[in-house]
Amino acid sequence: MRSLQKSPPPNKEVQKMDYKTKKKTIILAHNYQPLKVQKYADYVGDSFQLAKIAANVKCDIILFCGVRFMAETAKLLNPTVKVLLSAADAGCPMADMANYNDVKLFKENHPQHLIVSYVNSSIEVKALSDVCVTSSNAVNIVNKLPKHKKIMFIPDQNLGHYVRKLTKRDIELWDGFCPIHNIFITIDDIKNARLYYPDHHIIVHPECAPEVVDEADFVGSTSQIADFTQTHDKVVIGTDCGLINMLIDKYPDKSIVPLSDKALCKNMNKTDMDIVLDTLKYEKNEIIIPDDIAKMAMKPILKMMELN
Repeated sequence: MRSLQKSPPPNKEVQKMDYKTKKKTIILAHNYQPLKVQKYADYVGDSFQLAKIAANVKCDIILFCGVRFMAETAKLLNPTVKVLLSAADAGCPMADMANYNDVKLFKENHPQHLIVSYVNSSIEVKALSDVCVTSSNAVNIVNKLPKHKKIMFIPDQNLGHYVRKLTKRDIELWDGFCPIHNIFITIDDIKNARLYYPDHHIIVHPECAPEVVDEADFVGSTSQIADFTQTHDKVVIGTDCGLINMLIDKYPDKSIVPLSDKALCKNMNKTDMDIVLDTLKYEKNEIIIPDDIAKMAMKPILKMMELN
């Protein structure tokens, strides 16, 4: 009698496709995610690009490969779709620097201020805000706000400083920052880049410290940095290395150099392909937003969409 042979375990790539298709899932990945995750995703982009996609995509499940505030925004914009966060503990240190109670107290004591919140903020802080912004649209949106109004910009003081410089608006800055951009990308990195790569354009994210931004050749969001790189052959980039790795892979014939190889967000790198498969298989880490918070937080998100 012929012995029965065990079937080989299913190929993980096949499993991924099966789960994705059967569960009618769209995978969104921020461009700070590991390169393998970006390549597997249906859409890759910055916060604003992915928010627009999340609002209009037709599917049963959105699997968001990023950090929590991004998945929360996707849920706000497409509330009937199940939204999963790839890594349950993928948070944002910058967002944690503005908590609900402190923002609420400021708002009560300064009713004349408009609260402009970077999307890198908690859902509860968004619920207290007048409008949300991303790094790609912050200048545009702030320029459209009533000129007589004072503004509190939450939580990133560096992006707020950049917006204040370009708009000439009366903007107060929250005491928050992105540790990756603020600490690991420095003015010394700019000086070294000028020395070793004198024929390269230096491009940085506006979450970098003001002195770094002031010395750069171009300042922009991750999508704007990607667009700049598309049309320039020699660049030194000051942002998270997840984006830089993607651009190096996409443009192998260009000279693309990280301004700092220390700029790598641990939270963005909590996602890998095994976690993506596991999250989708068991439909884990679902984003649930209480109705009252969702209703309040939706207003500044919709205001952002309208003004943009």
